[in-house]
Amino acid sequence: MLEVAIVSGSAFGAAEEVARHAEAQLCAAGLEARHLPRTGLDALLALDPQALLVVTSTTGMGEVPDDLQALLDEIDGVQPDWRGRPLAVIGLGDSCYGENFCAAALQAHMQLLALGMRDLLSQLQLDASETVTPAEDAEPWLERLAVQLLALR
Repeated sequence: MLEVAIVSGSAFGAAEEVARHAEAQLCAAGLEARHLPRTGLDALLALDPQALLVVTSTTGMGEVPDDLQALLDEIDGVQPDWRGRPLAVIGLGDSCYGENFCAAALQAHMQLLALGMRDLLSQLQLDASETVTPAEDAEPWLERLAVQLLALR
């Protein structure tokens, strides 16, 4: 069974809610998905997932939340060999912040692509100016992600 690790970075809990919802939806689709909130690189490497889903909000002036930034810093230091592994990213932000809209998701996405991971779908960007139900709004995108991941088995 294809195992998907879901890591999240959240300032006020919305990204973790979306990540938990993604875990449930991907499991219901027949995948082995695991949300690993506030995880470190050692735990992620021990799990050795075949695919990675990153769910993050953007804080301040476009920064990655501290919990996810710590993991990204560890990844940057170790440079694990994840070449060719599937990657998907969900960004939560507010378009009122202009160029900083979903900047954390873009930063995490680019860093993981630099390791050689490959996109399965275009990044999903959820806009707080347009929705109050980001977890539900992610469902159609998550359905497409599940189809893509199941095709890899």
